[in-house]
Amino acid sequence: MARAFADISFTDSVKAAQSLYGSRESNRSFELADDPRNTLGDAEAEFIEARDSFYQATVGENGWPYVQHRGGPIGFVKVLDERTLGYADYRGNRQYISVGNINSDDRISLILMDYVNRRRIKIWGRARIVHESENMELVARLEDSHYRARIERAVIIHVEAYEWNCPQHITPRYTEDEVREIVKQVSEQQTANVHASPEKLTALGSGQLPLVITGVRQLTPRIRAFELRAPDGADLPPVSAGSHLRVPVLMAEGKTEWRHYSISSNPARRDIYEIAVQREDNGRGGSVNIHTQYELGLVLHCDFPQNNFVPELADGHSVLIAGGVGITAIKPSVQAMLAQGISCELHFAGRSKNEMAYRDRLQRELENDFYGYYSGGQRMNIEAILRKLEPESHVYVCGPQKLIDEVISTGMRLGVARKRIHSERFGVEHQASDKSFVLELPGRDQLIAVANNESVLEAIENRGLAIGSECRVGNCGQCVVKVLTGEVEHRDSVLTRAEKAEGKMCSCVSRALSERLVIEI
Repeated sequence: MARAFADISFTDSVKAAQSLYGSRESNRSFELADDPRNTLGDAEAEFIEARDSFYQATVGENGWPYVQHRGGPIGFVKVLDERTLGYADYRGNRQYISVGNINSDDRISLILMDYVNRRRIKIWGRARIVHESENMELVARLEDSHYRARIERAVIIHVEAYEWNCPQHITPRYTEDEVREIVKQVSEQQTANVHASPEKLTALGSGQLPLVITGVRQLTPRIRAFELRAPDGADLPPVSAGSHLRVPVLMAEGKTEWRHYSISSNPARRDIYEIAVQREDNGRGGSVNIHTQYELGLVLHCDFPQNNFVPELADGHSVLIAGGVGITAIKPSVQAMLAQGISCELHFAGRSKNEMAYRDRLQRELENDFYGYYSGGQRMNIEAILRKLEPESHVYVCGPQKLIDEVISTGMRLGVARKRIHSERFGVEHQASDKSFVLELPGRDQLIAVANNESVLEAIENRGLAIGSECRVGNCGQCVVKVLTGEVEHRDSVLTRAEKAEGKMCSCVSRALSERLVIEI
């Protein structure tokens, strides 16, 4: 099977030119490929609908090609299905060269450019002109609500082939809006740096494992990946899938706090760890400070990695479920399973495709075993997923607490053993139901007030009392206290029903529903 573009483009004269200049053998692989690339996948559809312009070539009756630049708001080119594109055509200079060419010869070629990221895709197709009187519903699908000019016609393109091209020689270019956003981010970062510390940070933390930041990548608009290596270039301590790293961050008034992030790099690698941090502008400030402070060359003195999520991978078929930045714990699990020959499938939900970190890589590695869910697309149906579980399958879920709760409750309702559902959430969510309450510790005279924006653990620590803790997001169970009196809203991912019935509570995330809790520490 050949790539469809090769069938179209590699004419006898083209093959002769390839032979003349010594590239015939290297190009022959396009004629022996497994994928013809004539149906658009999610990656192609996302790329096309994120463009605000393209170049279009048609051919006149006299054989002369005509290349035209077409522009519009982002998304004005619509992917109608896996073989069909369309865009609205408005009144222009009234020469109608492209329209006339299409009416005489329906062959068309497009080039769509992403100058910022140096990417481009070429599309070969057959075009037709559709007027509103012929298909009102189809033309309506191509309308842009922010552009009220009347559509004269629609151009509908049946895709015959597509091909991604090498980024070499693509010069990055930026729109005014993109430049404005870059300048804004740089300005905000510089301002934050001034307030965070008068001097450039060179080292941070007091842990036993020194790691130097050797790479920074922007995975999504809000998620930034940090590559960490040993300062001397030596191998790092081995980690298993689902491990996390406790990293230091400088907070207000020079106080160093700790945050936990999944090690999202392939666990088979010994030369680096990678963590991915989602910036939460309305959070407690840790993620914002990490985005501001973590620069190339900064040495972080961290704790050694721990694993509270997947101590050991199950042998049977596994179903992995990720929500948002929870993919950072799921990704290495997928890679470890594939390396060990364990069959698995991934269900990944996000607010939009461009906010789903590692999506392209995981989709390539899993192929038909990757299922993506995002705004405007199909919603994740937890019950439908779990109903298809094989008897010995295991489930791994990471993401918001709401997702974890749904997976666990649905699984138990369907008869999935709790021990076969492994969960970890990626952060603490202060919900709208949070309220202040009072703690009472037997044998102590004073009461401890817990504010609506602090945890039981934090309130106790602020009084100079010590409780063992590790993850601080309800995954490890090290901060458990005994509740003697009061009603608890459990928000952890580790305690069993029996342990909760015994009065145990994770003090880092769980809260009181009553006005007072009496606890033992």
